[in-house]
Amino acid sequence: MEWNNRRLTAIIENALQEDRATRDATSTACIDPNQRAIATILAKQDCILAGLGCVARILDVYEQLDPSVHAHYEVTIHGEVFDGVRLKKGQQIAVIRHNARVILSCERVILNFLQRMSGTATLTRKFVDAIAGTKARILDTRKTAPGLRAIDKYGVRCGGGQNHRLDLSDGILIKNNHIALAGGIVPALELARKNRKGKQPIEIEVRTVKELQEALDHKAEAILLDNMSPEDVKKAVDICSKLDRRIPLECSGGIRLENVRAYAETGVDFISVGLLTHSPSAVDMSLRVQPA
Repeated sequence: MEWNNRRLTAIIENALQEDRATRDATSTACIDPNQRAIATILAKQDCILAGLGCVARILDVYEQLDPSVHAHYEVTIHGEVFDGVRLKKGQQIAVIRHNARVILSCERVILNFLQRMSGTATLTRKFVDAIAGTKARILDTRKTAPGLRAIDKYGVRCGGGQNHRLDLSDGILIKNNHIALAGGIVPALELARKNRKGKQPIEIEVRTVKELQEALDHKAEAILLDNMSPEDVKKAVDICSKLDRRIPLECSGGIRLENVRAYAETGVDFISVGLLTHSPSAVDMSLRVQPA
């Protein structure tokens, strides 16, 4: 994850501005401006870590927002701690040595990033582990927190999942509403093939085995099996296995930890799970400060 890019810098800056971090009334009132401190970030539960690089970047962006801060800082991370690693409860994540006011002013923003991203990674790993031994791969969706898609999808990667479309320009996915407005599966596919740019992949959503067959008869390139039962997904896999061309199959809709294994065992290629990014539970972490 390249934390210095423009998009992530803007996300961090917005978070600091939202918290008015450079106008921290409590730290200004209680802490000497020259006080140094040591802060230790700890995992308070077992989890998959994601977002470690945000710590130093948040401190850098804070200094850009408050030019009066020119204090030297260090972020120390042990070699066995990195994004995607499994942490144990009580394990140290990072140690910050910096101006005490800056640490306190950035504390919540640092923890918000780490806790959300690690929550996404931890949930994703549960799904990945649940389908271990099958050919299926876990995908995310565009059901991300507004403005935070880059970090939400990175959390998925840290958990062992794969990113689907990053945005609407990233390939053609013909869904139910497109089909309704285009006049059906056949005209939707024909229009997509005629108007796509270059070799943009075309995937189309179907809800029944009958719709699947219609899409295949008209040269669908990839299929999204939406809200179908594991039994019907298995039928779709069997149908596509008899074709003389490979058709990637993805299933989605109502996928939970309790049923994801059943879908994976159908032989489907991909399983997209919206709750990875729209409903992750934040990982419990703490930042403990003491005078340097």
